[in-house]
Amino acid sequence: MSTEAENVIARLKNSGLLRSQGLIAGKWVDSHDRKTIKVCNPATGEVIVDIPCMGQKETNDAISSAYEAFYSWSKLTATERSKYLRKWYDLLIAHKEDLGQLITLEQGKPLKESLGEVSYGAGFIEFSAEEAKRIYGDIIPATLPDRRLFVLKQPVGVVGAITPWNFPLAMITRKVGPALACGCTVVIKPSELTPLTALAAAELSLQAGIPPGVVNVVMGNAADIGDALLASTQVRKITFTGSTAVGKKLMAGAAGTVKRVSLELGGNAPCIVFDDADLDVAVKGALAAKFRNSGQTCVCANRVLVQEGIYEKFANAFSKAVQNLQVGDGFTEGVAQGPLINEAAVQKVESFIKDAISKVCLLSYSVELVIADLEGAKVLLGGKRHSLGMTFYEPTVIGDVKSEMLLSREEVFGPVAPLLLFKTEEEAIRLANDTNAGLAAYIFTNSIQRSWRVSEALEYGLVGINEGIISTEVAPFGGVKQSGLGREGSKYGMDEYLE
Repeated sequence: MSTEAENVIARLKNSGLLRSQGLIAGKWVDSHDRKTIKVCNPATGEVIVDIPCMGQKETNDAISSAYEAFYSWSKLTATERSKYLRKWYDLLIAHKEDLGQLITLEQGKPLKESLGEVSYGAGFIEFSAEEAKRIYGDIIPATLPDRRLFVLKQPVGVVGAITPWNFPLAMITRKVGPALACGCTVVIKPSELTPLTALAAAELSLQAGIPPGVVNVVMGNAADIGDALLASTQVRKITFTGSTAVGKKLMAGAAGTVKRVSLELGGNAPCIVFDDADLDVAVKGALAAKFRNSGQTCVCANRVLVQEGIYEKFANAFSKAVQNLQVGDGFTEGVAQGPLINEAAVQKVESFIKDAISKVCLLSYSVELVIADLEGAKVLLGGKRHSLGMTFYEPTVIGDVKSEMLLSREEVFGPVAPLLLFKTEEEAIRLANDTNAGLAAYIFTNSIQRSWRVSEALEYGLVGINEGIISTEVAPFGGVKQSGLGREGSKYGMDEYLE
């Protein structure tokens, strides 16, 4: 193991944040059959630690723990729960450096981004602590003089929170913060690729005094854990961030016990650059929207639609900016792009680029398969594995991409920016909306009228105008169409955990 990784692990052990067991009823536990999974550093391939491979038995134990804790936790006043959450937030910020290094160690993103994630993720706990005291009901004017009508909001109950690997802290706090604030208890299932951040956050929740059983963490066999959460009548809600395919399975599985579901699923974000855009602003914004976390975010610009009058200028300026991105281990000073999460992620990127540069595309219309002889896309920059090896991939720009290609149809989840040319505003809107996804979109224009007109026409849950980073804890986050159900963050996110 590298010296840097060894130093990080030593510091984490000293701070008590390097946990390698599940958390059930306030106790750190192994799997009942002692099976384990290796957690690896994607930048080096080295094993960081072994964690328990848990399944249905451990998940059911965690559910029982959360169910028992719910009755006392939900009966606390909002002010009392708020104080616990505020203490948890303070501890997350106090351990920002350790948590950031842990995220980079197991997920691979540059340390600067990891530290940003800690601040962003902790913000959901802070906001929830404040909002806990603002869960209001209603008094409704009575229909008869001897009657009174009122609306009381109460916590849903036990929540199963299933989170992904790309934001191992923020995707947890975005769910657990409001759940706890409303009086719910949780069973967290983090990705088996990045469980250590979740365990560190759970450790800090215990240090904050949050009672045993309120926060539980199980990881390992995803299918078994998911099945146990879905089957349990004690679990009243599932909240999930991940792929659309898995989200559909969870939605179907939740029907058996009529659970509430919140689903934040895949995206296919268009980034529309109009002729009247400020070139520098557009390049900077598109760069941030596309290459953050090596392109491994659900709100990444998956398609960059550029109007014909500015296409060449933008392609040249954007390629130069992308060329300056330094690739390497996230702990190295100046690195802007780390590795992809694993080999499968790299192979997916390679297959998408191969499809784009070939001159033949297969278009599927219902049951009819049409072969279209399209002009292949052109690699303007990158387009291959990085010389560093492992799962590092060159920051890539692909020009002359067509809407029929995989790069346009599906989420690449990698450092590849496909450029598509359009002529009119109407064409841009049509291309942008021509997808089953509807999470985030971006517009670059200097026209106020166009910004309103286009943003309202786009079928997306979030729209950024002249800005590439748009997520914040004070605004609702979520998609339309097959990008999911429900909202996270803001006062609207609180309602997801209330009856």
